[in-house]
Amino acid sequence: QVQLVESGGGLVQAGGSLRLSCAASGRTFSSDTMGWFRQAPGKEREFVGAAINWSGGNTVYADSVKGRFTISRDNAKNTVDLQMNSLKPEDTAVYYCAASVRRFFNVYTSGNYNYWGQGTQVTVSS
Repeated sequence: QVQLVESGGGLVQAGGSLRLSCAASGRTFSSDTMGWFRQAPGKEREFVGAAINWSGGNTVYADSVKGRFTISRDNAKNTVDLQMNSLKPEDTAVYYCAASVRRFFNVYTSGNYNYWGQGTQVTVSS
């Protein structure tokens, strides 16, 4: 059974940091593009960042998090982390890890991902 399980969410004050982790099981994800998305109440799920499988490990980020968030992956452990620094109240959302077996696709589109985690809540207080 393929599973992605996120952990590390919680409550943090503005300006603080959190590190989310996504543990994959059931198959090897080292060749997949691993993405992070988030969804705030009443809003659509939005792209946060991705570690792209066909670009030598290149990472891309949404403009809203660029310079503050960093994705790292450990293929030996089948994990991908999202380090979030300088958090803002507008970062409050449920954060989802996702995996895509596709190549050369639009990584910003959630519909292009094959596997999803259950999500972890991140709340940033002002």
